[in-house]
Amino acid sequence: MKFYDQLINKKTQSINLSPPSLLALGFLSFIIIGTLLLKLPFAHEGNVSWLEALFTATSAVTITGLSVVNIGEAYTTFGQLIIMLLIQCGGLGFMTFAILAALSLSTKLGLKQQVMAQETIGQTSLARASFTVKAVLLYSLFFEGIGTFILTFTWLQYYDFSDALFYAAFYSISAFNNGGFSLFPDSLMSFSGQYAVTLTISMLYIIGGIGFVVLMDIKRAHKWKKLSTNSKLILSTIAGLNLFAFIMIWCLEANNPLTLAPMSIGDQALNAWFHATVPRSSGFNSIDVASMSDPATLVTMLLMFIGGGSLSTAGGIKVGTFIIVVLSVITFLRRADEVTVFKHSIPATVTYKALAVISITAMLIFIGFFTLLILEPNKRFLDLLFEAVSAACTVGLSRGITSELQPASLYMLMILMFAGRLGPLTLAYLIATPKKSRLSHPNAEIQVG
Repeated sequence: MKFYDQLINKKTQSINLSPPSLLALGFLSFIIIGTLLLKLPFAHEGNVSWLEALFTATSAVTITGLSVVNIGEAYTTFGQLIIMLLIQCGGLGFMTFAILAALSLSTKLGLKQQVMAQETIGQTSLARASFTVKAVLLYSLFFEGIGTFILTFTWLQYYDFSDALFYAAFYSISAFNNGGFSLFPDSLMSFSGQYAVTLTISMLYIIGGIGFVVLMDIKRAHKWKKLSTNSKLILSTIAGLNLFAFIMIWCLEANNPLTLAPMSIGDQALNAWFHATVPRSSGFNSIDVASMSDPATLVTMLLMFIGGGSLSTAGGIKVGTFIIVVLSVITFLRRADEVTVFKHSIPATVTYKALAVISITAMLIFIGFFTLLILEPNKRFLDLLFEAVSAACTVGLSRGITSELQPASLYMLMILMFAGRLGPLTLAYLIATPKKSRLSHPNAEIQVG
């Protein structure tokens, strides 16, 4: 018996991984399991290669939405259910499920579990971690349920009840988790004039991209004055970005005969709103992205890079990161002593963290884009850059070249999607060993700018 206990302890110690490593292995496990399930004979129609199954599983778990096949035609209902489950697991996050399982088996969180909870949901106490995880699950089911109800009722005029319900559930889960997967070959272009469909899906991915901590704070406070500084900053920044993007997309595409020009004023506003908000991390499209003008495409890439809120289903550098850097630049230009927002000071460490996130993400995109340029010499510069940004920021929008890329390029995109889902800081913690020095060095005068 003692020998058995010692053996178990040795095995436990041998898999004593850091939280970032465990998070990476968790997502990797979901991808492998998803790939195997999608390759089952009754999961797909015709011949789906291992690479296509792997790419689909990776895109679903990383809630990106890029695809090399039309999943509405390539996969059976069972396969589509697997994709829907992978999107849900990827959206809520492996660690959320892991912490929930740990909470059900333990009465308290150990030091390592506290670190995991801190990196995943921003809480370290048992009560707060348990409350946050349960809130994440309940909010997800609540909003996905509302979306399913509205979309089912709307699609009953086109499909029978079972198909309408299935489509509604799939799109609600895909939208709220910012997955961007579509069962229709043209994504949502066939419904560009359907207000109920377009607005419901846009509200789902916007709410999913706000962040669960902010949603919990809204439920707690009820009033703007009682919201935390973080919630006020995130909500006001998202509102400002959405308004800016809406105006820009509408102005830039209003005269484009391939996108908004043929539409009525109301439909132009609807689709301009949809494409102003969708790049924040959801890969749906109601107009042809490849036909958008270059300026509108550049604005779309900027929005993809920024992404949504922290602890949300969105990708990108996150809204908080973006606005902290903007405020830091404004503070420097005004020669102020500290970065302030809503009468609160922002610590310098937060600014350093924001700069690190932006730098790592930009470096990741550059490496991926540079690799794609070498592997795909016949593809357009802008198309490849757009693909790299979309993959690294887990958005899923494409200018129609994903299925045309060679296998090596698809593997590069999978690496970008996986790294983007882990997050730049988690990726840095995974590959770098933190070192602290007790030495204090003299200041150096370095010329900058």
